[in-house]
Amino acid sequence: MSSSSISAKIKIIKGDITRQTTDAIVNAANESLLGGGGVDGAIHRAAGSQLIEECKTLGGCPTGEARITKAYNLPCKYVIHTGGPIWRGGNHGESRLLASCYRNSLELAVENAIKSISFPSISTGVYGFPFEKACLISLGEIQAFLTNHSNLEMVYLVCFSEQDLETCQDLFDRELV
Repeated sequence: MSSSSISAKIKIIKGDITRQTTDAIVNAANESLLGGGGVDGAIHRAAGSQLIEECKTLGGCPTGEARITKAYNLPCKYVIHTGGPIWRGGNHGESRLLASCYRNSLELAVENAIKSISFPSISTGVYGFPFEKACLISLGEIQAFLTNHSNLEMVYLVCFSEQDLETCQDLFDRELV
């Protein structure tokens, strides 16, 4: 697949991950999958109590891996939960683990016939991963994945702030276009 057709399948938007109508949204979860702060807490609140009940049956999710659940009260069909790494200076495999979060989430999407998926910026909130570095990792993993998986039709990167949107769009324009 050409880089222009790959870049046409990636959209960077500013928005609320809990309001995305793609087939699936990704939850930047903690390893317990039982809710928390930030994106994780917002998704659990919006989905309702059934989500936590299903998450209890999964036995957690180690950092870098991904699990899938129904979306319950969310406008999407599925939630893909991935345990993002905590930034500890960059010398503890954080980049490799973050890349794994994106790759494993995308693999689960394809395994479940998901055509469109929305990602938040994994690990850049309370986990402290530097935003620009995380954005480059996400773009690289998504681009590499789409090169070999044409059945995934659209991938959205949902930015929380205008500044994050501008940074991510600039990196996308420089790296992929």
